[in-house]
Amino acid sequence: MNSSYQSPFNRLLTLALGTLRPPPGGARIALALLYGLVCHSAFAVAVLAMIVAMFFGMSESFGRVPAPWSVLANIALIVQFPIVHSLLLSPRGGMFLTKLAPHGHGQVLATTTYAIIASVQLLMLFTLWTPSGTIWWRAEGGAFAVICALYALSWILLMWASFSAGAETQSGALGWMSLMQKIKPVFPDMPTTGLFRVIRQPIYAAFALTTWTVPVWTPDQLCLAIGLTFYCIVAPILKERRFSRRYGDRFISYKRRVPYMIPNLNRAKHDDR
Repeated sequence: MNSSYQSPFNRLLTLALGTLRPPPGGARIALALLYGLVCHSAFAVAVLAMIVAMFFGMSESFGRVPAPWSVLANIALIVQFPIVHSLLLSPRGGMFLTKLAPHGHGQVLATTTYAIIASVQLLMLFTLWTPSGTIWWRAEGGAFAVICALYALSWILLMWASFSAGAETQSGALGWMSLMQKIKPVFPDMPTTGLFRVIRQPIYAAFALTTWTVPVWTPDQLCLAIGLTFYCIVAPILKERRFSRRYGDRFISYKRRVPYMIPNLNRAKHDDR
């Protein structure tokens, strides 16, 4: 392990504490705080909207597009998230992000801007969805309790994986906190701890899991689950190509040892011995 390694918690804590004594610069500090407020507010509202909407199987939302156009509108809402999300992670997408912040701070605020856009996308998906009005199945009694526990567990796994990968990056805090301290953003190293010791793509796996552990099933939820799960399986392929270029032999070695999304139980038993 690298001698300069910091745990995800210590890394986030160090970054956060640095904002308490920022270098002088009122305009820069105000801009950083504004971006932080917008970013984390949008992030919290988007996650809450996702949790609630899927809990009810996408049967409750604000979309009111008349049929049959509602089907096309819902498909567009599903597709817009992975397309824009992936394009912004490309080299050209990264350049585009740097142009969205004022006063030449685009490069520093790129992760914050990315998180804001992703949050708005999720908010659109889960608040503008037009429900079909059809409910296939609703869990009751003991089944309801078990499925709710699984739903909560899937969200805990998603938060755990995101934290291990770098909460400051996943939440968008890295950008605005770096700007406030007038420093260059320092990205987390290749994640290999926590759930990343079990599978290489725990964030995508947990994200997909949240769509299948809901207590209400509708045609809407099935369509959403299939679409987002397909994205969660395919999108990391592009991510791993970037990791191969960035980390070289380190990632290749890690890739040989750790499975993609399905845990290797035989390996886990071997590691326990």
